[in-house]
Amino acid sequence: MAISNVHYFMILAILAVIGILIPSNNVALGQECHGDFQGLITQCSKYVQIQGPQTDPSPDCCNTIKTLDVPCVCKQVTNDIEAVINMAKVAHVAQYCGIPLAHGTKCGSKLLLFS
Repeated sequence: MAISNVHYFMILAILAVIGILIPSNNVALGQECHGDFQGLITQCSKYVQIQGPQTDPSPDCCNTIKTLDVPCVCKQVTNDIEAVINMAKVAHVAQYCGIPLAHGTKCGSKLLLFS
């Protein structure tokens, strides 16, 4: 039961992220982040959640990540999102999927450090 509650909370948090990222007056500096956010939830959430080991993402997750403006999305990450998403895992997924983020890119409050 506790695991399903954690999974449910994570889905709600990701939906909140999507609400932030949809173009609106709440998006910083009027930026719009584009991409397949539904796919992000269904294909990638298990690879970036805090709980569990770091694993390589699926090809479907990588295909979804490649539709996103990842630097734009990173600028919208809040402390609430960081409470359920492991930013080191986000960095791993981005790097594994071939997303060209520079060493030291800031995503939320964290710097993504690639080797």
